[in-house]
Amino acid sequence: MPATYVTKAELRTNLGIGTLYTDAVVEEVCQAAEDIVKSKLWLNRTNVIAHEATGTTGTLYFDTAVSNRFYVGQTITVENVAPHFNGSHTITAVTAYSLSFVQAQITTVERHTVVPYGTIIVASQVDYATVPAVREAALMIATDIWQARQMSSTGGISPDFQPSPYRMGNTLMARVRGLLADYLDPGGLVG
Repeated sequence: MPATYVTKAELRTNLGIGTLYTDAVVEEVCQAAEDIVKSKLWLNRTNVIAHEATGTTGTLYFDTAVSNRFYVGQTITVENVAPHFNGSHTITAVTAYSLSFVQAQITTVERHTVVPYGTIIVASQVDYATVPAVREAALMIATDIWQARQMSSTGGISPDFQPSPYRMGNTLMARVRGLLADYLDPGGLVG
């Protein structure tokens, strides 16, 4: 799935690298930047703690009540649960701590924990790929990732011989927090 928060063309132009590197290498950095930014944004996402399948029915379980967040007929996107659960599904049943849907493959899987937790995401009212501040933050992070990949991390000197102790540290998000402030997930980690 190609990155949408920052494109290969945008990153190539920003870095001035033209076609020196393959699309796959540049896309990997774009996708990493999008994943980092997306993990901090306020999306309608819920962690999946367990799953099971009986025949053509897949069921996902949660550690928080979901009956007020999801409804029968709603389309969800399941990520990082199991191959036959991942993808888009239409909800067929909702209880306090679970929801069910028809799965494409006929597979029986006994209920078991998902480690690390999987995720379901429901379409957001905001398309963050069209928000200039989010796109700029993704471009800045992609640039930092690219530069960290290209420079030696053994020292604190940048290519122009200026002191530069910054190497993909905990200040990565701090540098773009102002751009993302209005879009950060209020349930996210503080820091």
